[in-house]
This record gives sequence, C-alpha cells and structure tokens, in this order.
Amino acid sequence: MSKRKRAVLEVIALGVEDAVAAEAGGADRLELVTDMAADGLTPAVETFAGIRAAVDVSLRVMLRLTDGFTAGNTDALVRAAGELRTAGADEFVLGFLDEHGGLDLDAVERIVAELDGCRWTFHRAIDRAADRDALRKQLAELPGLDAYLTAGSPAGVDDGMPVLLTEAARRGEPGYEPEVMVGGGLRLDHVPPLRAAGIDAFHIGGAARPDGWSGPVSADSVRQWRTTLDA
Repeated sequence: MSKRKRAVLEVIALGVEDAVAAEAGGADRLELVTDMAADGLTPAVETFAGIRAAVDVSLRVMLRLTDGFTAGNTDALVRAAGELRTAGADEFVLGFLDEHGGLDLDAVERIVAELDGCRWTFHRAIDRAADRDALRKQLAELPGLDAYLTAGSPAGVDDGMPVLLTEAARRGEPGYEPEVMVGGGLRLDHVPPLRAAGIDAFHIGGAARPDGWSGPVSADSVRQWRTTLDA
C-alpha cells in the first residue's frame, strides 16, 4: 500500500512575525492577507516582499479589495495582481460572485489572465454560491486553479461536513479536479473524518492564534495541527 501523502497545512499570515512562527510550526504554505475585520483583503506589496524575504514556504496572496464577495473595481484588482507579480508573487487566492450568487466569470477571467499561469485558489466565495456544482464547471478550464478553499457551508465546517465529504468523493470528475482545501471554523476533531475521506489540504486562521486576531500566530499551535495532520 502506498504511503499517504503529507497533508498541506496553510496558515493565514498578516505580517512577518506570523509568517516566521507559522513556518517554524510546520506550515507548508501561507495565505497573505490584511484587514481580517473585512475577512481578509489584499496586503501591501511591501508586506508581501517582507514576508517573502523572511520565509521559504509557499505564499498565496489574497486578491480582494472590499469586504463581501463581489469584485468591485476589477481594474484595480488587475493592477494589484500585476504589482504583486512584479514583486515576485507567484500564487494567489481569489473568487467573486455576482449579486445573485452566480460566478462573476468576467472578473475572474480578467484577473486570471493577469496571473499568466500562476497557481491560485478559489476561496470561500464558493460557500456563498447559488450553485456550487455550476460554479465549479464554469471554472474548470481556467488555467492555474488548483484548489477550492471551502467549509462546505457559509456557517462553517460543522454544517458543511456532508458537502465536503461529497465533493471529496467526486475528485477527478469535470470541475472537481482541484484540491478540496478545508477552512472556516475548522477544528482538530474535524481532521480524522476529512482525512479518511481523502482530503489532504487544510487552512487555519484563528486556530493558530491563542490570543485571537489581536495576537500573533503561535508556532506551538501550528505544530499541534501539523502533528495531528501527520498522525
């Protein structure tokens, strides 16, 4: 029997201190954002550059300029993507819906064109989509998409577990090739059933911060997750 592949652990980082602690704790990848009060927006190019200089792990940079799941100013998003690419960013996180909960394909296509083949995650906008299956199939041919960050439900993993397990079982079908990366109210006790379903990617934010969002990432907290995922 082949050895189970190591699960990917992605940790939200707001700055260099977070990034260094997350890497020390065993994170494989960081999601770089600012302004968690707005659920994570695009960080400054200088923030990206400082973190890139401080750690060796993969960095996925959020492309999102306003709270909510509509794109807003797509021109500004394309510019931000270009500036980050110029600074060396090569992995991204994005995802936009229209006012009816459908995929904003125009905005996503324009930004992805600017990314020029870089790998990217479609984030938890999928959990607000009117039709998750239709959204996945609309995105199936876009270059670079290799993961969906999802809790299975807007309310979090507790509510979304049945959806997560169903989508994991469909891996490889049209629209279901990208990895299911679970995040959003994720707890350590969720890990065993998700791993048993073949899910190999996990995303944590507040779970890495014992003092909440006002405090930094704890290397010890990240290490606890790493140990659980590797068990």
